[in-house]
Amino acid sequence: MTKTPEHPDNPEQFAVSRRTALLGLGSTLLTAASCSTSGIDLGMPAIDRGTTGSIRPRISIDQHITTPDLMYAGFTDDGFQLPAVPYQKVKPEWRRQVVVDPTGEAPGTIVVRVNERHLYWVQEGGDAIRYGVGVGKAGFEWNGRAQIQYTKKWPTWTPPREMIARKPEVAKWANGQPGGLDNPLGARALYIFRDGQDTGYRVHGSPEWWSIGTQASSGCIRLMNQDIIDLYNRVVSAPNKTPIVVA
Repeated sequence: MTKTPEHPDNPEQFAVSRRTALLGLGSTLLTAASCSTSGIDLGMPAIDRGTTGSIRPRISIDQHITTPDLMYAGFTDDGFQLPAVPYQKVKPEWRRQVVVDPTGEAPGTIVVRVNERHLYWVQEGGDAIRYGVGVGKAGFEWNGRAQIQYTKKWPTWTPPREMIARKPEVAKWANGQPGGLDNPLGARALYIFRDGQDTGYRVHGSPEWWSIGTQASSGCIRLMNQDIIDLYNRVVSAPNKTPIVVA
């Protein structure tokens, strides 16, 4: 009688072969899972193996973190025609995305890591929304813990006296430049206060998308306009005043 695979002469050999096949299948499934595209759910959760060997679920899917062509498209906002950002010219590391939170801060906190040129909006579950930012030039840096006291759409920009002294050409805006597409504060501004006092620093938008990832400002934290609108919407929806950490 001819032996079939279901009836091997050596049961122990069959057990070894079966175990080898199953391990190979498991390896294939894990490989497929780890190759999922960022921001797209392929039906199989990816895993993140940390240095401790722990396994956590894939990062969350946020409906506002989609493809760059949608996130950075042009649109009309409060009567202003916001131009699209040519995202192909922006390094992927400066584009908005969901990441595993590296900060350890409480959900609902803004964390700016100046040397990284990244801003994190900490979420529940161990994730964060990460945005590329432009930071202050050498000598204009600010750091510490504070709060976002209030927010503004299409804010007025008033150059400080020290800036007017350095750049006489901005003196024409000594009483304030109205909000608009050319305004240095961009589409939104978040005002940083510490101990109830205005620090003079802002987290704000900028029409100068090419300055993201650089030291270009007078100490403020700047984002692409589409990104500051996204962050603004999260901050104004938060139930409490938003803490901010700049380090």
